Amino acid sequence: MKKAILIFNLFLVSVTWGQSFDGYVLYNKQNQNTTYLIDKDGNAAKTWSCNTSANYAVLLKEDGNIVRGGVYGSNQLNGAAIGGVVQEYDTNGDVVWEFIYSNSDHVSHHDIALNPTNNSVFLIAWEVISQADLIQAGYDGATSEKWAPHFVEVEPDGSGGGQIIWEWHIMDHMIQDFDASKDNYGVIADHPELIDINQIAASGGGPGPPGGANGDWFHCNGIDYNPTLDQIVFTSRHSSEFYIIDHSTTTAQAATHTGGNTTKGGDILFRWGNPSNYDAPGAQIVPAAVHDPRWIKAGRPNAGYIQFFNNEGNNGSSTVDMINPPLIGYNYDWISGTSYAPTTYASRHNCLDNASGQSASDRMSNGNIFVAVSHEYMYEVDANDNVVWQYNADPAKAFRYECAYDGIQNLLGNICGLGVDENKTTELSVYPNPSNGEITLDGITLNDYTVNVIDMQGNIVYSVNNKTKLDLSILANGLYFLKVFNENGVFAINQISLNK
Repeated sequence: MKKAILIFNLFLVSVTWGQSFDGYVLYNKQNQNTTYLIDKDGNAAKTWSCNTSANYAVLLKEDGNIVRGGVYGSNQLNGAAIGGVVQEYDTNGDVVWEFIYSNSDHVSHHDIALNPTNNSVFLIAWEVISQADLIQAGYDGATSEKWAPHFVEVEPDGSGGGQIIWEWHIMDHMIQDFDASKDNYGVIADHPELIDINQIAASGGGPGPPGGANGDWFHCNGIDYNPTLDQIVFTSRHSSEFYIIDHSTTTAQAATHTGGNTTKGGDILFRWGNPSNYDAPGAQIVPAAVHDPRWIKAGRPNAGYIQFFNNEGNNGSSTVDMINPPLIGYNYDWISGTSYAPTTYASRHNCLDNASGQSASDRMSNGNIFVAVSHEYMYEVDANDNVVWQYNADPAKAFRYECAYDGIQNLLGNICGLGVDENKTTELSVYPNPSNGEITLDGITLNDYTVNVIDMQGNIVYSVNNKTKLDLSILANGLYFLKVFNENGVFAINQISLNK
């Protein structure tokens, strides 16, 4: 199939379809109040008119509500993608709860991530570090304050507000070899679990907006949460690197070097992109800005890998890169005197356009890659880089949700491509799930019925009548819908995963 010609004078660009686009895209342009959920044809399936302008990210929860970062009207600090407030809106567009995180000492900014286990939200934030504290911590050239990154986890308090239930601060995990008389002195190459407080200058970065000494020091701009590992990954533009930390700690443990599933407290578990930051040999794979780190979801190709937007990955051109981190249990393998493996990316998509900042991507169940090129457009390509979808809106960040996602089902009340108007079917017991191909169905009360297995593009790939044991070993690994029905309608729909 030939790659489609992109026609930029249309709002929705027609393309030659390969593996077709399945689902919806959620976005809210920066400094605007309307959140959009659009379908594959560019139609707005749902909009929310919000009472604050968006700063960066908006996410769809499993119950169909959205959570978004907003711009607080009384921020005392100011910088790129400034936020200050996080809000949840229900399907009617009403605020369920909100939490303001903004004063003269700290403010939230850039990205957010959801914790589906307890309905909480992770915020990236700045905190002001005084010149005196920087000097005591071993910072070289502290002439005034800096704004250091930290994370707070906020959950609704039941009365329309929120409360902080967990924190992590980068200043608790510093090392320096500049001044032996100050705190954090040590051999940087021996401690990749710590951040060289002087690494930004050493690696060619610098203070970001609003510029000067009072700037966005590390410019952390992206965050994702892995509930299975109970870990957080985040990106730093000025470090040209991304990092993983343990979330299973208490706040007190997160300020130390012990505790949690990894027994390492809040120290860095894994880092990648710029080995010179911890005085290690090896090539710098992230040459400049980096955004939008994410673990590839279970049931999708390369599940557990980390994908990220590498703004200048290929000789100055933007790429979407993916690596397989050396995970051992909850920890990551590292050999003293070396950089963290792998030495290079496992796969790379050369983006159709370039972005100097922001942007996002995702790996879909059928192997497609969704890309939102900040301030350009959004598109999706199949495994052969054929364009299967493009939409000429240019948000800083956007998110793809497949039809199978509970949030889509609960919000729109339908199941895409399955011929069901409402998600009111019986839940079957399907086991084992994931399966190596042999599947048993339990709970069918019909006397005469058909079982269809449907792929993520809506194609029927297997069909049988009146059977409770299915052999799906001929099908490729991935996610499928299992639909049980008869002449009176649909009895049950389940999502199944094949992992042979």
